[in-house]
Amino acid sequence: MDPNKPYAYLVEKERMANGKVEDVATIFLTNKECPFRCLMCDLWKNTTDRTVSLGAIPQQIELALEQLPTTQHIKLYNSGNFFDPKAIPPKDYEAIAQQLKGFSTVLVENHPALVNRKVVDFRDKLKADIQVAMGLETVHPAVLPKLNKQMTLADFADAVNFLIKHDISSRSFILLRPPFLSEAEGVEWCKKSIDFSFDAGVECCAVIPTRSGNGALEQLAKEGYFHSPHIRSLEEVLDYGISLKKGRVFADLWDLEQFSQCDICFEDRKLRMHHMNLQQIFGPKISCSCT
Repeated sequence: MDPNKPYAYLVEKERMANGKVEDVATIFLTNKECPFRCLMCDLWKNTTDRTVSLGAIPQQIELALEQLPTTQHIKLYNSGNFFDPKAIPPKDYEAIAQQLKGFSTVLVENHPALVNRKVVDFRDKLKADIQVAMGLETVHPAVLPKLNKQMTLADFADAVNFLIKHDISSRSFILLRPPFLSEAEGVEWCKKSIDFSFDAGVECCAVIPTRSGNGALEQLAKEGYFHSPHIRSLEEVLDYGISLKKGRVFADLWDLEQFSQCDICFEDRKLRMHHMNLQQIFGPKISCSCT
């Protein structure tokens, strides 16, 4: 990986907290591997072996912004935690904030254990709304410890509460059917994880179907402890989350085809969830012989 270049960047539409559907720029920063190394994570694929040098992250952002169209919203994903000093040098925060002037909202990802005063100070430098995305993964009491997340549900709730006290919103990443759960259990505990997130004060939930690809999940699959979720389960969970009307709920549709066993209804299901992501209302149910 070239530490002076982001490994990807793009613009996609997203429904904002105010109800408008707007373009959002996303920059995937080349950065050091996350130290937490959660069981299901595959973000190590595009990382460096050591902390990038001072000035590298601002340079990556500048390069991407020169190529991207103008938007009011931006996400910075760095394969780990934005406020980990071993990932992004704190001395770069000022330069990053200067580059992001003019954006209305800025989203960064971070582990709950690293939510502290640095988040507030960075927000103050930005002079923009900031949202912190954190991986809750699951509230299942036996599965969460096995994921090597190195946090408790209380840790997550405390991080959300800290952000709320400082007028900072949060987004929860939730796994659909992590290892050690059946399909029905995966749906049940995903719904419970959405409930927990909103009860804790999270503004937005993003449901991610658990994907293989990091070696550990392949090994668990061989042993019968992991199976990929079905696309219909993702639909069901999205329906449930939106029905709560407690905040935005998105289904992650990246590489969605791997979760479908039916070529006849796949595109219709994908399109339905895409519209639901943007409109946050129910679309017509898909009828197919596969169900």
